[in-house]
Amino acid sequence: MGILDSLENSPAFKSALGQLGGAVLPAVLSEVLGSGSQGGLSAIVAKLQQAGLGDQVKSWLGNGQNLPITAQQLQEVLGSDAVRQLAAKYNIPVDQITQILAHQIPNAVDKASPDGKLPHSA
Repeated sequence: MGILDSLENSPAFKSALGQLGGAVLPAVLSEVLGSGSQGGLSAIVAKLQQAGLGDQVKSWLGNGQNLPITAQQLQEVLGSDAVRQLAAKYNIPVDQITQILAHQIPNAVDKASPDGKLPHSA
């Protein structure tokens, strides 16, 4: 089961997904959550914790409901320049890319940590 399997069917996400296209969204998520410019999922989790979002991160690692993060919080953690570059690379509006990532990162952490811990990267 991949990160995209859990994408909600809300109208906002359907609209954004429709604009992103089926081939682009996995590439964006892979670049951000893989070992791309942001350093991978563990690095993003560390950045979120350092930015004061530790309670949210703990909720994703533990069992139970995932606390949300906002697109604005995510953009501050990732850096506006990095988000703009990613948006430009894939020709996606910044607000859409941050909304989708703010939704998908908690799901990705949750799925990658079934035992409450992220796997260590090699």
